[in-house]
Amino acid sequence: MSLNGISRGFLFAHIQQWRPAMATNQTVARCLSRSASQPEPSVDENEAVNPTFVNRNPRNLEQMALAVKDRGWKTTWPHQEFYHRLVFSRTQHHVTAEVFSSSSNVPVVSCSTKEWAMKQELASTNCVAACQAVGEVLAHRCQQAGIIRMVYRAIPWTYRSAGVQSFRTAMKDGGITLSEPRRKYIGT
Repeated sequence: MSLNGISRGFLFAHIQQWRPAMATNQTVARCLSRSASQPEPSVDENEAVNPTFVNRNPRNLEQMALAVKDRGWKTTWPHQEFYHRLVFSRTQHHVTAEVFSSSSNVPVVSCSTKEWAMKQELASTNCVAACQAVGEVLAHRCQQAGIIRMVYRAIPWTYRSAGVQSFRTAMKDGGITLSEPRRKYIGT
C-alpha cells in the first residue's frame, strides 16, 4: 500500500508542478494555430489512368457484340456481316475447313485432311468420317484460339449431305456456336 501511495503522490506532485506551464503553452499554441488545410487527394497507383490507353483485348467489343460489322452489299453472297466466318469445302481427295476474320482474307484457324497427322489417322481423306474428324479438330483449335461463335452458311444444295451434317454436329459438340449474336446498338 505504501508503494501505491508514494507513486500516486509522486505523480500528483509532478502534475501540479507542470500544470501552469502547460496552460501557458496551450494559449500560445491557440494564438498561432490556423485552420486545417484540405489534404490533397492522393492518386493510388491502381486508379491512375494512362493517357495513352491501349486496348490489350481488341476482341472485347466483338465478344460483347458492340463491334461494327461490315455489312457489304445486299447482292453479294456470302454476306459480309460477320466477325468470323466458317468455310467448309470438300474436293475429290480432301476435306478442308477454315475460319476467316472479317478484317482479313487469311484464315485465322484452319484444319484439313492434307495435314500429315489427320491423313495418318483416317482410312479415307474424303469420307463422312473425315468430315467429322475435321470438325472435331477444328472445334478444338477454335476453343484454344478463343473463337466460340462464328457464322456458317453452307451452299444450299450441299447442305443436306451426310458429310456436311456430320461436320456441323462435330463442331456443335465441340462447343462452337454456328451463329453470331445480333449487333447491339447503343444510343448516344
